[in-house]
Amino acid sequence: MFGERFKQLRKEHKIPQQQLADVMGVKLRAYQGYETEAHEPGIKGFIALADFYGVSIDYLVGRTDNPR
Repeated sequence: MFGERFKQLRKEHKIPQQQLADVMGVKLRAYQGYETEAHEPGIKGFIALADFYGVSIDYLVGRTDNPR
């Protein structure tokens, strides 16, 4: 579920994958792996994206459909 949310938010905000990889402090390939769920980010990565988008970690991982 988190991969779908990562991709959805990125497309809604029209942000390139490289920018989000930079926000998370990872290489582009790692970020791409998160969107396909081939890899799972650590807690610091989830926190970085939640802060960047202004959403909760629960929203990113699919525990709620409420972004706040």
